[in-house]
Amino acid sequence: MVRALSKLVVFGVGLIGGSFSLALKRAGGAGDVVGIGRDAANLETARRAGIAQRTYTIADSWQHELRDATLVLVAVPVGQMAAVFAEMAPHLGPATVVSDAGSTKRDVILAARAALARALPRFVPAHPIAGTEHSGAGAAFESLYDGRNVVLTPLPETHDDAAALVEACWKACGARVARLDPARHDALFAAVSHLPHALAFALVGALAARPDRDDYFRYAASGFRDFTRLAASNPEMWRDICLANRDVLRAELASYGKELARIDLLLERADGNALAHYFAAARDARAAWLATHAADGDV
Repeated sequence: MVRALSKLVVFGVGLIGGSFSLALKRAGGAGDVVGIGRDAANLETARRAGIAQRTYTIADSWQHELRDATLVLVAVPVGQMAAVFAEMAPHLGPATVVSDAGSTKRDVILAARAALARALPRFVPAHPIAGTEHSGAGAAFESLYDGRNVVLTPLPETHDDAAALVEACWKACGARVARLDPARHDALFAAVSHLPHALAFALVGALAARPDRDDYFRYAASGFRDFTRLAASNPEMWRDICLANRDVLRAELASYGKELARIDLLLERADGNALAHYFAAARDARAAWLATHAADGDV
């Protein structure tokens, strides 16, 4: 169990940040918790849910809360992190550890390098691989990270004790912790996370743009629902993720386009045997992934 943090400050008290607080509280790892965000109603929800004892909107005077904070978790959309880092940097205590929960890492690290100055060695980039299509403090729950993976991408200058604290906190939340190079992280997640979200948004958007869209949606059933579940995700958050990782994501879109072209060619040729072989290979690869990772609790 992690040593209880004397004070945790969470920027962005939504599903990710709120669940982190609740999970740490469950483990006895969080004492005083302060929440900071943009929406007063969401912060009120966070207080009622026991996520934070005190909350502030970003327009309030919250800077004094950072001086004695043990850990600051920045769980805002990645497009907002540069501004948050710059605003909080002058007020961080000399021993305060800073981490984030962004789905991209190279852009977040660049923002941290530009803003955190002397606090940079106490910055530990992280990415919890967990979530739902829901957002806000009301969506947070204490078991979100149970059995889930969290990736840390420490900098060369990151202090070992800072990385150890963040790792211990995530383990106390029930997560498994691994470490990756930031560029490798962004390459992997462009393919297995960012691309599927873009595809789900694209399919729903393409059908919604048709003049006879009501007919399509009337007859859409469970297959469409399951494929497009990701399109229920927070648009602002996914806009920022896709833009932050756009070069790698564009390469993945091009690669996916080649696979669609391959299927199109098989259809043009009416090559049923080749099409069945293609589908079977994909089915078997998915089954192997599911068998391995379902046993680990990843899916």
